[in-house]
Amino acid sequence: MSTLPAIAFKDPAILLCGDVDYSLYDQFREKLDAAPKSGLVVVELTTLGGDPEVARMIGEDVVFHSEVEPERRFVFLGKAAVYSAGATLMSFFARENRYLTRGTRLMIHERKMDKCLTVSGPLTSTLAPVKALLHEIEHSILIQNEGFENLIAGSSVTMDELLKRAPSNWYIEANEALELGLVQGVI
Repeated sequence: MSTLPAIAFKDPAILLCGDVDYSLYDQFREKLDAAPKSGLVVVELTTLGGDPEVARMIGEDVVFHSEVEPERRFVFLGKAAVYSAGATLMSFFARENRYLTRGTRLMIHERKMDKCLTVSGPLTSTLAPVKALLHEIEHSILIQNEGFENLIAGSSVTMDELLKRAPSNWYIEANEALELGLVQGVI
């Protein structure tokens, strides 16, 4: 698929800016309903991050609509900052449908957790909450790594490299993302 010219991004149908949260999801759904029913549908995003599960919800909507409405081509345009949950959302777009504006930074990191587990009571009753937290961590890692695999598919980035860099917040400038094959173009 050839690289789209800058003019293709002049009037994005779905313009999103801010934290990836339920409010942003509501905005996305409203704009999706109003978006053209055929042709290019540009989803422009600027975000410092947010809820990765909301990013996955938006991404799953994009995948679903791409599959059931082949007359539409959904294209991602990251602008200025595409951090954390923004990179998660970007991973739902095929590499040939990912673009960044000049100077945009991607930031990729591991999911974070902030929980306290208090173990108190008879030993047999303490196993369930410990196992539940362990299962939550294990499945969160699986979900995170599925997103990482989608993000690097077709690029020169290996999973080992991503897993090595993600714990300390990996910042990638737009032209570097292009060189690595994470995006189709920089406009």
